[in-house]
Amino acid sequence: MSVAVMGTGKLGELVLAGLLRSGRPVDQVLATARRPERAAELAERYGIRPLSNEAAVARADVLVVGVKPQDAGKLLDEVGGKVTADKLVVSLCAGLPTSFFAERLPDGVPVVRVMTNTPALVDQAMSVLSPGAHATEEHLATAEEIFKPIGRTLRVPEYQQDAVTALSGSGPAYLYLVVESMIEAGVLLGLPRTVAHELAVQTAVGSAVMLRDSGEHPAKLRESVTSPAGTTAAALRELEVGGVRAAFLGALEAARDRARQIASDMAGPGR
Repeated sequence: MSVAVMGTGKLGELVLAGLLRSGRPVDQVLATARRPERAAELAERYGIRPLSNEAAVARADVLVVGVKPQDAGKLLDEVGGKVTADKLVVSLCAGLPTSFFAERLPDGVPVVRVMTNTPALVDQAMSVLSPGAHATEEHLATAEEIFKPIGRTLRVPEYQQDAVTALSGSGPAYLYLVVESMIEAGVLLGLPRTVAHELAVQTAVGSAVMLRDSGEHPAKLRESVTSPAGTTAAALRELEVGGVRAAFLGALEAARDRARQIASDMAGPGR
């Protein structure tokens, strides 16, 4: 089964690289690029020959739409009418519901919406899938096969995807900000920057592995580090005074609302 990544920006390239790392034959992995210099870069980096959008639609069994949400309508206007019902469309476009594609594709074309994230670069992505109206169990399994090599997969109803976008799609940025803040604090406390960086990064990695592999609730793991009247308790008190929980809730609500706004903006008059 051949897969075409249509739009090789950040997420699109991560999926492309993951497909090739998974052992899929190079001749079954296709890609498109808008700019000739980008096409040349992909050819040199991955040993593939990027195609036009029209050629990719003609040749591929699965079309992974990796363009920016604001460019999806233009792409579908260009080639959507040539997509047949025996193909599968996988959307990486944040905020865009499967109905956006269904309205612009021939009747019966299956669409699966996927929100993945940048840890795909190290095969630790969280990819969350939702089926469109014409997507079957077989289509979902096909999409999972594409994303499993770059991390974990999960299925949710599509109405939950905006919350998924806010939590795991944008989530790496929140964690990077936390680690960045810890590094800067370490420097202010007198540590060399290289030492502060190593301490903060390894602490984040180790904590994440414990969260994933222990099966414990994060509150229990937090409590295991926190001695009564100790240093950790003092630090956590300051975070609570600073409203860290409320700040995260506000941040995720803002990301969710932005995803909804993208969908509203792209729907257009009469849609």
